[in-house]
Amino acid sequence: MIRILFICHGNICRSPMAEFVMKDLVKKMGLEPRFQIASAATSTEEIGNPVYPPARRKLAEHGISCGGKTARQLTREDYAAYDLLIGMDQANIRNIRRICGGDPKGKIHLLLEYASRPGQEVADPWYTGDFEATWRDVLAGCQGLLRRMAGAEREA
Repeated sequence: MIRILFICHGNICRSPMAEFVMKDLVKKMGLEPRFQIASAATSTEEIGNPVYPPARRKLAEHGISCGGKTARQLTREDYAAYDLLIGMDQANIRNIRRICGGDPKGKIHLLLEYASRPGQEVADPWYTGDFEATWRDVLAGCQGLLRRMAGAEREA
């Protein structure tokens, strides 16, 4: 089983969008039993809050539900529990490393690395208001990640 945790600052926009986009892609490929996918925040600001309404609407436009999702904070234990911890921007990566006590196994990555856009960050719609740009970034990153994971699984 491949265990993936998507992470952003508050866990109400980008990381839940990535969580549910990835779940949707995996489901459409019939690979659900092979994946465990979740999301978390690096901060405590939104803990317990649902997905931000504009993010929820953007997912719904594409037939994806995120019902029942509430924000939770990343824990040090998540490092051992997941194979990949995927941040949306460099600030997330720094905070993930801080919370997890480093990255000795090389599990922490930026989402857009998987879209052949190394070093680029997923646009934060909390500040930009552009949920379409975030959707495009998240979709490209998740599609690339799934291609990489499916290829690695075939090689194993």
